[in-house]
Parts: sequence; C-alpha cells; structure tokens
Amino acid sequence: MQVSVENTSALERRMTVGVPAARIETEVDKRLQQTARRAKIPGFRPGKVPMSVIRQRYEGAARQEALSDLIQETFYEAVVEQKLNPAGAPSVEPKTFEKGKDLEYVATFEVFPEFQVAGFEGIAVERLQADVQDSDVDNMLEILRKQNTRFEKVEREAQDGDQLNIDFVGKIDGEAFAGGSAKGTALVLGSGRMIPGFEEGLVGAKAGEERVLSLTFPADYQNLDLAGKSAEFTVTVNSVSEAKLPELNDEFFALFGIKEGGLEGFRAEVGKNMERELRQAIKSKVKNQVMDGLLAANPIEVPKALIGNEVNRLRVQAVQQFGGNIKPDQLPAELFEEQARRRVVLGLIVAEVVKQFELKPDEARVRELIQEMASAYQEPEQVVAWYYKNDQQLNEVRSVVLEEQVVDTVLQKAQVTDKQVSYEEAVKPAEAPKAA
Repeated sequence: MQVSVENTSALERRMTVGVPAARIETEVDKRLQQTARRAKIPGFRPGKVPMSVIRQRYEGAARQEALSDLIQETFYEAVVEQKLNPAGAPSVEPKTFEKGKDLEYVATFEVFPEFQVAGFEGIAVERLQADVQDSDVDNMLEILRKQNTRFEKVEREAQDGDQLNIDFVGKIDGEAFAGGSAKGTALVLGSGRMIPGFEEGLVGAKAGEERVLSLTFPADYQNLDLAGKSAEFTVTVNSVSEAKLPELNDEFFALFGIKEGGLEGFRAEVGKNMERELRQAIKSKVKNQVMDGLLAANPIEVPKALIGNEVNRLRVQAVQQFGGNIKPDQLPAELFEEQARRRVVLGLIVAEVVKQFELKPDEARVRELIQEMASAYQEPEQVVAWYYKNDQQLNEVRSVVLEEQVVDTVLQKAQVTDKQVSYEEAVKPAEAPKAA
C-alpha cells in the first residue's frame, strides 16, 4: 500500500492511497466464494454452482463491496501509519477504479490540532467568599411565601400588586387588531406584562368598571407591525383580588416536604439548600473565569467537522427544549456556531489538560458529589445507590469531577484573589461566557 499526505491547510490533510490490484482480487474472490456456498441457481445444487457462473452473475456486486470495504480498511491503516488523528469522516474521491488495476483514491479530512496548554500563570480569578446569614434565610422565606401567593376577591379600588380579571379590546384607527383582545385575563398590576400605561391606567378601578386607555406601543415592540403605533384599549374589570401571603405554618411547610420540626426545622432545611446553592454558584463562577482564561491563553484552530457536529447537537437540544413541529436542520446554523465553537475549543483544551497532567477522576470526590446531589431528595441513600447502578449516569458525574480537577489544576498556578461578598451577590447569575 502506497500513501502520500499533503497539508492543504493548518488542519486539512489530502491523503492519496494506492491499493495493489492483487489485494483487491483476493477480496473479490473471497466474497465470490462466500456467495457460491449459498447461491441458489436453477439447475444447480446449492454449493455446486460452477465458479464461472458465480463470477458471471455476482462479480460486479462483489467488486463494489470489496472496493468499499478496502477503502474503509486502508484509510484507517494509512492514518495509523502516518500517525494522523482524523476529526470526522473523510471525503473520498477515487482516482482509479478499474478491474485489473491498482486502486487509487484521495481522502480529504481534518485532523485534531496538536498543542500544549499554557498560560496558567496569566489567568486572573476572583473567588467569592460568602456565608448564609439569618437575614438571608428570612429573605428566602419571604420569597417562598410570595411564590405561593393566593388572591382573594375584594370590593375596593384596585392597587398595585392586586390581581384583576379583565376583558379588553384593542383598536388602532378604530379597527381591532390581531392579538389585541382577550377575555377573562388575569393581570397583576405592577407586573409589567402589558405595554407602558396599561397597568397604571387600571389603578383605582373597581369590579364592573369600564375604562378606555389611549396608549402607544413602544418603538422597539417585538411585533414590528404595532411598534410605535397609537392604540385605544377598552377594558372591563370583572374582579379585583388582593394578594394573601401564606402563613409560616405546618400546612405551608408541608408544601416543601417538611412534616416535622416546625418553623425551626423548615428554616434549617431552607438554610441547608441555600448553602448548597451558594457552593454551586461560587464554584460555577470560578469555573467560568478559569475557562475564559484558558480560551484567551490558548487560541487554537479547530476542525470545521467538530463545530458542525456540535451545531447539530445544539439544534436537537433546542427543538427538544422548545418543542414545535420544526426539524433540527431547519434551524439556521449561524444561531449556534458561536456557542458550538466555544464548546469545541474548551473540550479540546480540557482534554489536553487532562492528558498533560495525567488526571483521572478522584473516586472520593465522585462519591462526595453524588451524595451532595442526593441530599436534596427525601431518600438520599436510594439516589446514591441508583447512580452506582447506572454506568452512564456515574460516568457523567465522573466527567464533572474530572472537569473540576482541571479547574483545580489551573487554580494552583493562576492569580487567585478572594473577595468577601453577600449571599445575594454570590448567587447572582454570572454574566454570559465570552465567545471563543
């Protein structure tokens, strides 16, 4: 087998492979012999058909099959011989494909980039430090109460925070427009659900009252047909209800699976969940900074095939998340390319750190992480056992731990500063990661 390789770009390779005719004929004969053992041809007993008849009837198909298999076999033999690491399937173009002649084909493909991860010392990381205070738990209890708000009808005038049940009809130049009318809609005043002036115009209204609101759609309104236009809304208030926060009692605690311990037990459970959220938030922000630093310090070119594969994965995820009748390939690739490139680059960099530092998942940390995740459930022991009985889920946790070990490896050499902040600031969502 003859092999020559041409570098057509930083990552693309054009490999020409020559396969001797004798090897091709050996493979063709092998397939014809297999066919002869099972061929059923009128006038001949099974297994007794002359090879000349077999060759006449089946040689074309046998040759095509042999050539296809040989291209696949010799491609992998060639990349091993040339010490190449293909990133995706090759594009194959036969040059000679004739009986009695050597097979020659050209395989074009991309290879994984070869690089060493560097620049740990130049990565700056701000590591937040925070504690869960009693006042933080108090605030969380109020949030939980508001999330479980009930509304009770009242006969007074509507105030901010009240929930109204309304019918409305919107018109532009005296004509009703699509999406501008509804019946029996629940609206909390001050929620900002409607265009500016709508909710404010209903403050002071009572059940049974009708109000006419002259409003203007914002210039940047999402529906361009309505943006900047003046409209008149006739609104009928069917009812006014005021918010009632639930009491901190056993009935309320039971909504969260807490059946014993009263207020003290509930506060302890909420505090425990907040501690877990705090640890995860701090860890996530540190990780994002480390990954951004690795990206900035290690600009690498990545195979288009890998980005294309990741784009397709993100398309499928988007369809699964948002549903609808759309097919993944109907979503524009450009929507996902930036995110896909970041994922691919980081995947290659993280894999290289693992390789350079010979990292393996710390099984003690794997168990610790599983136990922490399981602690959020009522029967944590069963959750832990479930993970250890499911290889796929267990390996996913191992991957997470290995990534954490990569972060720890970088932190040992990075410029790390600790900053004391409040719980609220520590758990506040981080900014979107930078593009690669």
